[in-house]
Amino acid sequence: MAGADRTSPWGRAHAVVAGLGTSGYAAADALLELGASVTVLDDGDDESLHEHARILEALGARVGLGPGSSARLPDGADVVITSPGWRPDWPLLAQAAGAGVPIWGEPELAWRLVPAGRSIAWLGITGTNGKTTTTQMLDSMLRAGGFRSAAVGNIGRPIIEAINDPADYEVLAVELSSFQLHWSPSLALHSAAVLNLHADHLEWYDYAGDTAAAMAAYGADKARILHGVHHACVYNAAEPATREMVADADVVEGARAIGFTLGVPQVAQLGVVDDQLVDRAFIAQRQTSALPLASLDDVRPYAPHNVENALAAAALARSFGVAAPAVGQGLRELDLGGHRIETVAEAGGVRWVDDSKATNPHAANSSMRAFEHIVWIAGGQAKGTSFGGLIDAHRERLRGVVLLGADRRLIADALAEHAPEVPVVVLDGTDTALMAEAVRRAAAMAVPGDTVLMAPGCASKDMWPGYAQRGDDFAVAARAVTARGA
Repeated sequence: MAGADRTSPWGRAHAVVAGLGTSGYAAADALLELGASVTVLDDGDDESLHEHARILEALGARVGLGPGSSARLPDGADVVITSPGWRPDWPLLAQAAGAGVPIWGEPELAWRLVPAGRSIAWLGITGTNGKTTTTQMLDSMLRAGGFRSAAVGNIGRPIIEAINDPADYEVLAVELSSFQLHWSPSLALHSAAVLNLHADHLEWYDYAGDTAAAMAAYGADKARILHGVHHACVYNAAEPATREMVADADVVEGARAIGFTLGVPQVAQLGVVDDQLVDRAFIAQRQTSALPLASLDDVRPYAPHNVENALAAAALARSFGVAAPAVGQGLRELDLGGHRIETVAEAGGVRWVDDSKATNPHAANSSMRAFEHIVWIAGGQAKGTSFGGLIDAHRERLRGVVLLGADRRLIADALAEHAPEVPVVVLDGTDTALMAEAVRRAAAMAVPGDTVLMAPGCASKDMWPGYAQRGDDFAVAARAVTARGA
């Protein structure tokens, strides 16, 4: 919609909300409150959608649910607010683009609807892996520092809900996926971090099997988070791609490039010295000294990639003025929840670890690095990624592998090529009860000193509603197997 922003006459606008998930519902509700004419479309037909539809219809929205509902762009649409999962080639979105109708995601809408005269700083986080953990860490640090903060975005809570919350937040820890950033053309954040960049979600980018082109588009969407940054662009010193993104970003004059590293930090970096997380970026004496922020013991669960997450969160927190002691306090007070390198059982010298949140090969790599000998349970939806590099890196660690899920054969083929000596069990079928069988097969392979690691390297929705349910089933099966062996 031409000129649509914080002060636009929404009462004359026709907004089409594509997708009635959590963010779509929040967007539709906010637009109705502003007086817009709202049409909501979703091809789904489950009860939760109908419940949302009944509420929105009572508020004046037009709602279409069921197969084919989103096949056509409604007449007179001024703007489309899309679910992040909808690809640009989805018919409704393609029609909107062809007609010159703006397409925004919920973050873009929230950005434009911040009330006039209200100051809310956005600290953004993206990357292939670690986004949710880093967002939680940052929010905890901000709260420990005395700020009214909320964790929002891809983490689960719609940004627009926090924008309109009477809690009057002064800063938001905003997790942004590549999908969300694709539909967010005008964000200009206080500070932002790109944690890492590795192949994931490449199937979302329609490049007819051209992996390099899809990866370039994926990286370009991630890099959007840095454009227009006012204070700090945070990058991973160990990942050249993130440094290049910062170098190429069009930022506000005076914005700084801040790195994080697991080693001793250079000037303008955060890093690790003598088991301490330290700051050489946000102190006056950074040329000659470093300021301790937290202990490695404060990072739980401890793993190298989780230390990187903590350093990135600390950099963003420090860019907003969080005092050094609050960084460690925030880490100590944080409860990350389950399914992130979580030990769920231990018996007979064998440890059982749930890392169901490892939904791509890069995340699985981070998890596998933490253990010496592994029986690996993997598989699911590979999302256009490959596994050869991961298997090459860890073939010496692998005691055995159990595979299940839609793309199990893809991983089996990679194992046959890159680690033919490793025993592999492939379980066919789509019943979630296969997890119990996978655990039994893994138990038969493991010897004292091994870790049975469920780090699937794949998404879960071929068999489970989400990664949490997959992790829960693994934990139940692991505890049952270890109880029988006790």
